[in-house]
Amino acid sequence: MPTPVPARVCVGAIAGSFGVRGEVRLKSFCADPAAIADYAPLWSEDGTRRFEVKITGTTGNGLVARLSGVGTKEAADALRGLRLYADRDRLPPAGEDEFYHADLIGLTVLDTGGTVLGTVKAVHNHGASDILEVMGPGMKAPLLLPFTRQVVPTVDIAGGRLIADPPEGVE
Repeated sequence: MPTPVPARVCVGAIAGSFGVRGEVRLKSFCADPAAIADYAPLWSEDGTRRFEVKITGTTGNGLVARLSGVGTKEAADALRGLRLYADRDRLPPAGEDEFYHADLIGLTVLDTGGTVLGTVKAVHNHGASDILEVMGPGMKAPLLLPFTRQVVPTVDIAGGRLIADPPEGVE
């Protein structure tokens, strides 16, 4: 019987190599960017690669890290764009009114009248705040909702749904 794969959450991505000794530029998606090393080992999305992580410095927009098994610039370059995942049980529990993006994806989105708007397909953050990408039947383009208490007053992870009150003009 195969061993079940543990639930994993994306905690960062490799932006490319740093220097000539195999270090990588690491984008951390953690509230405390350096905490990414605390959640090691980190895994590739398919679970075939495992990395121990040692933070060795910072760059203008990320961290510099040494990953186990990566000893050359070429090996580091080959990992560019690789998303890194931590076992869910290694992460701290989400605080009150905090959610892991992975927990939001797949939730059914209802408006305040109970009409299904669609399903959360992705969560984006371009610097200001999180945006929920919602797709529903017959939609040609996704509905983009700011993930704020005003627009999304209810998040029911256990019930698999959230209630949204889209701003005027958002359809």
